[in-house]
Amino acid sequence: MSALFEFLVTQRWPAKHPERIQLYSLPTPNGIKISAMLEETGLPYEPHVVNFGSNDQMSPEFLSLNPNNKIPAIIDPHGPDGRPLQLWESGAILHYLAEKSGKFLPQEPAAKYETIQWLMWQMGGFGPMTGQLGFFHKFAGREYEDRRPFERYRDEVKRLLAVLDKRLEGRDFIMGGEYTIADIATWPWARTIDGFYEAGEAVGFANFENVVRWLEECKARPASQNAVNIPKRN
Repeated sequence: MSALFEFLVTQRWPAKHPERIQLYSLPTPNGIKISAMLEETGLPYEPHVVNFGSNDQMSPEFLSLNPNNKIPAIIDPHGPDGRPLQLWESGAILHYLAEKSGKFLPQEPAAKYETIQWLMWQMGGFGPMTGQLGFFHKFAGREYEDRRPFERYRDEVKRLLAVLDKRLEGRDFIMGGEYTIADIATWPWARTIDGFYEAGEAVGFANFENVVRWLEECKARPASQNAVNIPKRN
């Protein structure tokens, strides 16, 4: 495809600025990751709300962009070799934007792959387990008489918090003194535990002092403060 308008998704979400990266998202933890990264890098972008209340994610237009019907997703009209690139999965998008901008991913090979290692830790463990904790603590799962599912995810989130807390001992950020995509991937999920999911007491969140300090520092960044409201819900 040589032009942005040739992507089916743009029929439902027309681009006012077709020269910019097109972001299709919501301010959920996974969505905030990409909004934060775009705000941090300064790459020009245009956000579009994918309304789950009206099942936008199941529309033919969105599925043409992401067959996995999840946010976030992007189209970069100036992708590799100057050709448009559509991309989904927040970890892949973070990695791509880091390489495109030359920011938030170390260039030295060992540090680069260690950063990616922590990005994968978030994608494969911390995020999914926190989401399950939220379901069984705050939403329909709390009505289950069998408490074993809740206890399983509560204990796993506590374990993962301990891993993160140990990693942050003596470090400002996950990779040390530099803020990276590992932090950008992780703090939006850490934020939900004692926030949206109201599960801070259940996992003893306040006891993980390094995590608490790091989270506050991440949230205080101007880009982070903007990202939690991008895109604005209709």
